[in-house]
Amino acid sequence: MSGTSLDAVDAAMILTDGVEVLEFGPVAERKYTPTEREQLQIATKAAQAWNWQGDAPGLKFDAARAVITATHLDAWQAMLDGWGGPRPAIAGVHGQTVLHRRPMEGTPGATLQLLDGAALQSSLEVPLAHDFRTADVAAGGQGAPLAPAYHNALMDRIGGEAALLNLGGVANITTRLADGTLIAFDTGPANGPIDEWVEGHGRGTHDVDGRFARSGSVHESLLAQLFEHPFFVERPPKSLDRYDFNANMARGLTFEDGAATLTEFSARCVSVGIDTLPERPKRVIACGGGRRNPALMEALARNLPCPILEAEDAGLRGDSIEAEAFALLSVRTSRGLPISWPTTTGVPAAMTGGKILRA
Repeated sequence: MSGTSLDAVDAAMILTDGVEVLEFGPVAERKYTPTEREQLQIATKAAQAWNWQGDAPGLKFDAARAVITATHLDAWQAMLDGWGGPRPAIAGVHGQTVLHRRPMEGTPGATLQLLDGAALQSSLEVPLAHDFRTADVAAGGQGAPLAPAYHNALMDRIGGEAALLNLGGVANITTRLADGTLIAFDTGPANGPIDEWVEGHGRGTHDVDGRFARSGSVHESLLAQLFEHPFFVERPPKSLDRYDFNANMARGLTFEDGAATLTEFSARCVSVGIDTLPERPKRVIACGGGRRNPALMEALARNLPCPILEAEDAGLRGDSIEAEAFALLSVRTSRGLPISWPTTTGVPAAMTGGKILRA
């Protein structure tokens, strides 16, 4: 799995029937080099400029696909190094999201993940499940989030009275109601605008230990304006592109105040999302890179109506959950099991998705 934060490829192995997680296997992380990250950023910016109008920026997309193929293969090999068990039966790879448009009145949804599936499958030498979102979008769904099927399996392991919150470039939450219904949606930005703000000021790629946000002040008047965005009056399920909310929101603020305000905004978006749930979770379990930002976690603790804890405190592997999710989705795809539901992506009925490549 490579997320919109463009920091690394995560690989994870699980033993699963597509419903339960029976065992956790090895994991690996393959950090992007600055040059590789730049190639992915170029492709993302080209996708934004294109926005499905006219000719696609083929050469820039091809360069990004080459990076994705090489780095995912590296992560796969690193995961298998030292593994003494059987070779995985199937791999699930998401690809790099460079553009996503949620369906709106009069405008159908669309989504684009870059991946040279055939080349990667040939190198992995096992069947490869990929292209998990296209069918959902074609059926009128949001195409996101897709992790709820895996989050549901994790709830069975740790107890279902919890919501799982993924803090990537965008934040998404999954909860399970008392009757077993899964509800999931994007709540708003998470790390994306913060990372963009820090990088745009030449201060690194992210707010290490939240120190920039902690040294700034939150601009409440700006936050009030940001919550006037129409996204917040839409009812779930709903989704976002990584750049629907970006660092320009803090333009005009000092560097530290911008970091503080963007961090607080991400946390309050989660709180607003939880307030829309028909049942309040007893706790929220945070996974993804954002849980390592103390300023963001402190802001969440202040704003949420229930306790929040890190994935590791619940016995989960917080850096690997998204990769584990697409491992499980690969098995669900191979078995024809649903990977999205009306209450998670807005599709008319529960549906399977994904395509499988074989040698």
